[in-house]
Amino acid sequence: MMKNRIVVKIGSSSLTTDKGELSRDKLEEHTSAIAALVQNGHEVILISSGAVAAGFTKLGYPSRPVKIAGKQAAAAVGQVLLMQGYGEEFSKHDLRVAQLLLTRNDFVNQDQYRNAYQTLTELLKRNIIPIINENDSTSIEELTFGDNDMLSALVSGLIHADYLMILTDINGLYDEDPRKNPSARKYTFLPSISNELLEKLKSTTKSKLGTGGVRSKIEAAKTASSFGVNTIFIGTGKGERKLLDIYNGQGDGTYIGRSNQKVVNNKKQWIALHSSVKGRIVVDHGASKAVTENGKSLLPVGIVEVIGEFDAGDVVDVVNGKGIVIGKGQVNYSSHQLDEIKGKDSQEVGRLVEKSVVEAIHRDHWITFTR
Repeated sequence: MMKNRIVVKIGSSSLTTDKGELSRDKLEEHTSAIAALVQNGHEVILISSGAVAAGFTKLGYPSRPVKIAGKQAAAAVGQVLLMQGYGEEFSKHDLRVAQLLLTRNDFVNQDQYRNAYQTLTELLKRNIIPIINENDSTSIEELTFGDNDMLSALVSGLIHADYLMILTDINGLYDEDPRKNPSARKYTFLPSISNELLEKLKSTTKSKLGTGGVRSKIEAAKTASSFGVNTIFIGTGKGERKLLDIYNGQGDGTYIGRSNQKVVNNKKQWIALHSSVKGRIVVDHGASKAVTENGKSLLPVGIVEVIGEFDAGDVVDVVNGKGIVIGKGQVNYSSHQLDEIKGKDSQEVGRLVEKSVVEAIHRDHWITFTR
C-alpha cells in the first residue's frame, strides 16, 4: 500500500455523549481506526475538537457555556481530559502522541508558521501522532479559526497532506438538510467545490455540541483543495476499520477531489492566506501581464506608484492600472527604496541601491489573484 500523509479531523459531536461528556467508547473506536492507518504505513495528524464539550460538565454547567469565560475555562479542563484519554487509548496500540494547541497568530507570524511545520515534521519522522486543537483557553475572537474544520484545512496545506478526512455526525453533503427533508439528495462525489455550491449550502446544519456546520466543512474542503490536497472526505464511519474504508473509497460520506492544483509551498501559503498586507504597489500593463500570465518576477521598471510605508520583507498588494488587486507578494525593498527606483531599469537600480537582487518581488514570493 502506498504511504500517504493523512489529516483526520474529529468533531465534538463524534467524541461526546448526548450529555456532553467525553465518550470513552467513541474515543476508543477513533484511536483504533487511526492506529489501523498507521499500522498500514500511513502518517496521521489528528485535529480533535471536544475540549469544551468534554469539560463543561466538570465545571457544573448544565449545557455548553455561552460566555467566553465559561468556554475558555471548560476548554482548559476538557483539554486535559481529552489528551489523557487519547494517550491512554493510543498506548494500547504502542503509539505515542503529542499535543499542539494553535491559534491564528501561529499562522500569521512567519517564524511561528515555520516552526509549526518543523515541529510537525519532526514528530511524524519519529512516529508520533500529533494531536492538534485550537488554543481555546487563551484565543481572542479576532485570532480564532472559527472552528476546527478550517484549522484542519490549514494544517493539511501546511504539512502537504495527501488526504483530509473530516468526520462528522452527518454522512456527507446533501443538496438540502436531510434532517428537515428526508428526500434530500446526497452527493457521493464532487470533482471540485464551486462558488455556486457554496451559495447553495448556506444552511449550517449543526449538532448541539459542535461549532461548525455544512458550510464550514465545504469552505475547509475548498481551501484544502487549493493547497493541493488530493482527496477530501466529509462524512461518518463506524468500527475500527472505518478510516481504512474511507481511504479505500468505501466511506459513508462525500468524496471531493482529486485536486488538479499543484502542491503550494509553505512560503506561498503563508503569503496567500496568513500574512498581513503592509502597503500597495501600482504597476503598468506590461508588469501586470508579466507576473500574472508569464510567471515572471516584478521588476522596479514596471512600478508606477508606491502606496503606504513598509519594510523589506513585508507583504504588499499589487494593483494594476484599473485599480484591481492582481496579487500580493513579499517585497525585497522598503517603500522608500521602491519610491527611488520605480520605473527604472535593472542597470539603474544596481547603481542606486546596494542590493544583491534587482526584483521588487521575486516570483517565488508571489501569489496571483486574477489571470
